[in-house]
Amino acid sequence: QVELAESGGGLVQAGGSLRLSCVASDRPVSMYDMDWFRQAPGKEREFVAGLDRSGGRAHYADSVKGRFTISRDNAKNTVFLLMNSLKPEDTAVYSCAARAMNGAYEYWGQGTQVTVSS
Repeated sequence: QVELAESGGGLVQAGGSLRLSCVASDRPVSMYDMDWFRQAPGKEREFVAGLDRSGGRAHYADSVKGRFTISRDNAKNTVFLLMNSLKPEDTAVYSCAARAMNGAYEYWGQGTQVTVSS
């Protein structure tokens, strides 16, 4: 069983930055591909960014490409999402998820709220 705990959310003005963290317990985060998702009120959950288990390949939703960066520190068992040039439409609950080799999401965090004011 892996528990994922996100932190780093908060209230920021448009144009600002936040760095989210996702800490995994009980198993090395290096065993999984790690993704970030977000869900805004009244909207479907959407993929934001993903990083393969080796840390070598990252991919992003078009809406965040060039502004967000996903990274991992296996020694700290943590995955990060650095968010720059934030926009009000980035406001959402951000969650991390661990994806197994078969592509299934095995574990999800509770999420952290990000609010961007205009």
